[in-house]
Amino acid sequence: MKTLPNALATELHEFFGDHLPRLRGMSPHTLHSYRDSIKLFLRFVVAEGRKDVSLLEIDDIGPQEVMAFLHHLESNRHNIPATRNVRLAGIHSFFRFVAGRQPENLERCQRILSIPFKRTQSRTVAYLELGEMEVVLGTTNRRTADGRRDYLLLVTMFNTGARAQEILDLRPCDLQLDKPFHARLFGKGRKERICPLWPQTADLLRSFVIERGIELQSREPLFRNHRGQPLTRFGVRYILSKYCVRAKDLIPGLSTKRLHPHSMRHSTAVHLLQAGVDLTTISHWLGHASVNTTNRYATVNLEMKREAIEKASPVGRQPRAASWRRNKSVLDWLESL
Repeated sequence: MKTLPNALATELHEFFGDHLPRLRGMSPHTLHSYRDSIKLFLRFVVAEGRKDVSLLEIDDIGPQEVMAFLHHLESNRHNIPATRNVRLAGIHSFFRFVAGRQPENLERCQRILSIPFKRTQSRTVAYLELGEMEVVLGTTNRRTADGRRDYLLLVTMFNTGARAQEILDLRPCDLQLDKPFHARLFGKGRKERICPLWPQTADLLRSFVIERGIELQSREPLFRNHRGQPLTRFGVRYILSKYCVRAKDLIPGLSTKRLHPHSMRHSTAVHLLQAGVDLTTISHWLGHASVNTTNRYATVNLEMKREAIEKASPVGRQPRAASWRRNKSVLDWLESL
């Protein structure tokens, strides 16, 4: 006799098969992140309860199991708090969905949803100064086809401030290589934005598509590996790392920087900020949902901080003693405020 799916299996199927992709319009990357979180969680629950995963019910999962799983992530898998929070976000999203469909499990879902995210330590934003960027680009061998591709990839990322996935999704049909030069990028949640291109970047892109025999109407990914397959996120990381390692011989200071593909996006933001571009424009350029996200770049550039302190006039006289010290009582001073 065929076994019917239980409530947990039914809700998981609806959540991943319909709710996230169709109703919420989540990107495949978000969906995969939630999927991985739920898979890890269910495997943990099965291992702890010694019960087959096909027999798991919603009643078998509660806040105790979620808390134990989060502790397991940090103590056994050695995940940092940020990764722990990503896993919890996937679990929260699923049980928020279940709460709306199963009122009888509302109290259980609410207790799971009340499990808080852990505060994370913010790291200093790592980026390349303009001079460092030029040295990194200078280490590419533009006499080879792969070298020209790598050079164009890094230049386009620096020009647009694109996320790694945005640059991987870039297609020839998204390029406008006649004035006004621009590229159409699709960010988180498939949000579309138009990013202007420098004339030099447009020239490089034009030469690249001609050299590779690419039609500008093509809807296939622009950047490919040496086997002709679309470049991956690991490929982008490898390319950037390769040239940063080469540049360290010329700029030893790069050894202290923790650089990755997203660092190119930070580099673009700081470069625009140094050029006098206002934060609102930079926010639109990078596709930030809020200008508050962009504000952090105003605090990371050491050179701009030096210029600010040079412009600030130093105080030449000694500060006056606090007025309350001249009074008989600090309470009298407080009363006088």
